[in-house]
Amino acid sequence: MTLRISQRSKEYMETARTLLRAAQTMTDGAIAHQLKALADEYQRRAEKASDVDAAKAFASSAATAEPDWHL
Repeated sequence: MTLRISQRSKEYMETARTLLRAAQTMTDGAIAHQLKALADEYQRRAEKASDVDAAKAFASSAATAEPDWHL
């Protein structure tokens, strides 16, 4: 089975990377900490989106693979 990352998950990860880059350039430690926390949240969202999208894809493929027993 091939693992595919959903577009939604990719977008969350890109947002997380952008936030982390911004946090690294911050001179204000409090703001940098908030940006890092937000980046962590987007990483969690990416993981969740990937899991949910994979489950949906699996359910969809399983539904189409089942034989039609109705006469």
